[in-house]
Amino acid sequence: MIVRMSKVEIAGPKGLLQDVLSLLQESGIFQIEPTTLGFVEKVEERYIRPFLPDERSLSERLFLEDLKAKIGELFSYLPWVSVRKSYIEPRSIIDTIAENLKRHSTTCRGLSQKKEALQKESDEISRYKIFLDAIESILKGIEKSPDIDFIGLTIKDIGAVEDLKALLSRLLEDRFELLTATASDGSLIGLIIAEKGLSERIRRLLSDERIPEFTFPSYLGSLSFPEKIAFLKERIAGLDSEIKALNKELERFAARWMPIYERVVEWIDERLSLMRTTASVFETRMCFFVYGWMPSGNVSKIRGQLMYAFEGKVVIEEKEIREEELERVPIFIKNPAYFRPFELFVRLLPLPRYASYDPTPFIGVFFPLFFGMILGDAGYGIILAMFALFLAKRFKKRRNVQDASRILLISSIYTIFFGILYGEFFGELPKILFGIEPICIERRTAVMPVLYFAVTVGVVHIILGLFLGVITSFKKKTKREALYRLLNIIVILCIMALIAVLFDIFPDLLAKPVIIAILILTPLLFFTGGLLAPFELLKNIGNIISYARIMAIGLTSVLLAFVANSFTGMTGNVVVGVVVAGLLHLINIILGVFSPTIHALRLHYVEFFSKFMEPGGRRFEPLKK
Repeated sequence: MIVRMSKVEIAGPKGLLQDVLSLLQESGIFQIEPTTLGFVEKVEERYIRPFLPDERSLSERLFLEDLKAKIGELFSYLPWVSVRKSYIEPRSIIDTIAENLKRHSTTCRGLSQKKEALQKESDEISRYKIFLDAIESILKGIEKSPDIDFIGLTIKDIGAVEDLKALLSRLLEDRFELLTATASDGSLIGLIIAEKGLSERIRRLLSDERIPEFTFPSYLGSLSFPEKIAFLKERIAGLDSEIKALNKELERFAARWMPIYERVVEWIDERLSLMRTTASVFETRMCFFVYGWMPSGNVSKIRGQLMYAFEGKVVIEEKEIREEELERVPIFIKNPAYFRPFELFVRLLPLPRYASYDPTPFIGVFFPLFFGMILGDAGYGIILAMFALFLAKRFKKRRNVQDASRILLISSIYTIFFGILYGEFFGELPKILFGIEPICIERRTAVMPVLYFAVTVGVVHIILGLFLGVITSFKKKTKREALYRLLNIIVILCIMALIAVLFDIFPDLLAKPVIIAILILTPLLFFTGGLLAPFELLKNIGNIISYARIMAIGLTSVLLAFVANSFTGMTGNVVVGVVVAGLLHLINIILGVFSPTIHALRLHYVEFFSKFMEPGGRRFEPLKK
């Protein structure tokens, strides 16, 4: 329901402003209005001006914003770790925190820069790792000698190996050895082994043939090939160890200090929020004034808190809400536990205006009713109830999933109830297996009674919506609109009575007075609703007829369940038949979740809510931590 709101003014000495705002923030039930419109009479406006923060407040704000930015910089150096929550109160030690932050930032910046440099070197050297891993298997069986030189190659085409051997044979007369190995990335690594005196000739040949020699970092120029290999492997391992050590050091620092700094950031945000709030505060030479809204039930609570905290120096006054201000009143919706999950559906719509109604209780009553009427199978209802309980247990911390699971559980209970009335348990199994007849009607054969029932529910639903619209119009003091909606209700009831006479539900004697009543009321419809009044009446009747979808969609579900059960005996194999029937029932259950949900919501959003709910409400956004 829409909580009744109060328009209030809070006033006190200017020196107590921040403390008062802190108390209001702690309570979390007061929304500040940034204008004096509707709160201050024109005669008083010349004495009241927007609150101007003093030099001290501006200095504190700049200090806190700078401190928050520096903490953000510190966090950029730290890894993410799961940390405990700190409950320190930063206000009294903020200067100490600022000093520690300078030292911590310098330390973490140095560690981060060192890690970045090592990571950069590691990235540069890591490109050699594939070559090193492949060449190691070649070097294992080779004797290292000062007179022997090694030349590494990266060979792109495996067919080029034999051509390269032929070229080297002509140049060196078999005074060489060419060994190859396949690297982990699939490339071919080659190693030429020859006397040192032949190295230059080999390199010239490779250059002339455009065969790339594998090059090492320039700072390893004085080392032999095996020494270069050994150095790079050792350096890669050393870099990994150094980076891991730095990560552990940063993680230890984060585990120790991050909770404190996170709490400081939280406190700074709260403090800055209060300072920004002062832009919506007003003042005279001696006092401050805060204007805003809060739930009426909390006014006395806040009055008592202000009295206790400030010994009567700060007062709160409740002001009258004028008719022209109804659109400005913020909307705060609060419902009992049963209806609260259905706010999930209402959150999809714009907020209703203050003088309108919260549609949550109505959708909480009729949505599961429509859902159960459409699906109406006790077996399906049990499956959906189990699935709803699973969702509620699996996603305990996700509010939307929790709300959806509770809605599904309630709807499944209605589904079981109507399934018992219809005699449906995975279709007509109770009748097939045990000869149990439906308590009320069998939907598959009694189409018309189900249709009458669905339309009757539609009449009740639409008339209820129109009646709520009448009350809403009286609240807004638009008596002509209220009378027009009331006449619509009467005419619809007369038309329904006339139809009942035609179907011999009511006696024929009732037909004449009903027709006379319709003829008398029709001009009044034109007078109160204008030239479009008949079209609006036809629209309402069309809305009622659209409730026939409850019967139609439910009948589709019944027939699909019937087809599923029929397959059990048609396949000639019991196992195959049960599997096919199970799959069809599964499809029917899935459709039985989405289809009733969509159509039940449509009946509410389009047919029902339009009769009384006026969108355009302003969300209640209280000052809070």
